[in-house]
Amino acid sequence: MNLPNKLTMGRIFAIPVFIVVFLFDYRYAAAVIFIVAALTDMLDGHIARKYNLVTNFGKLMDPLADKLLVMSALICLAQTGDVAGWMVIVILGREFIITGMRQVAAAQGIVIAAGTTGKIKTITQMIAIPLLILENWPFSLLAVNVPMDVIFLWIALVMTIVSGTEYIVKNKQLFSM
Repeated sequence: MNLPNKLTMGRIFAIPVFIVVFLFDYRYAAAVIFIVAALTDMLDGHIARKYNLVTNFGKLMDPLADKLLVMSALICLAQTGDVAGWMVIVILGREFIITGMRQVAAAQGIVIAAGTTGKIKTITQMIAIPLLILENWPFSLLAVNVPMDVIFLWIALVMTIVSGTEYIVKNKQLFSM
C-alpha cells in the first residue's frame, strides 16, 4: 500500500477516535483530530498526483474517507445541538445523490470530476467543522464575537446546494439512460 493510500486509511481509522473523543466532550482534542485528518485529505491527493501514485483504491476510498469524516463530525455536532439536524440532512442527501451519480457514471465508463463549487464546499465544511467543535474559538475571544462558525456553516450549506445542483445539471444525461 502506497503512502497516499495509507494516509486515506489513517483518516478512516481516525473517525471512530474522533467520535469518541468528541462525545466525551474533549473538544480541543476532537478539533485537532479533525484538522489533522482533514489535512491528510489534501496531502494524500497531492502526493498521489505528484509522484504518480494514483490507484483505483485511492480513487474510491479517498472521497469516501472525506465524506465519512465530514458526515461523522456533522452528525456528532447535530447530536450535541451545535448544528441543526435539517442542515445535516441536506448535506448528507447531496453526498448520497452525487455519490450515486458517480457510481452510475462509472458503470458507463464516465468519470465525473470534482468541480470548483464542490471543492469550495469541501473547504468551507473543513473550516466550519473545527470552528463549530471549538464553539467559534478563536473568534469568541474578540470584543465583538463574530459567529464565524455559523457563517462558514451557512456558506458550506449554500455551496452544498449549488454544487449538487451543478453536478445534476451538468450530468442530467445520466438520468435518461
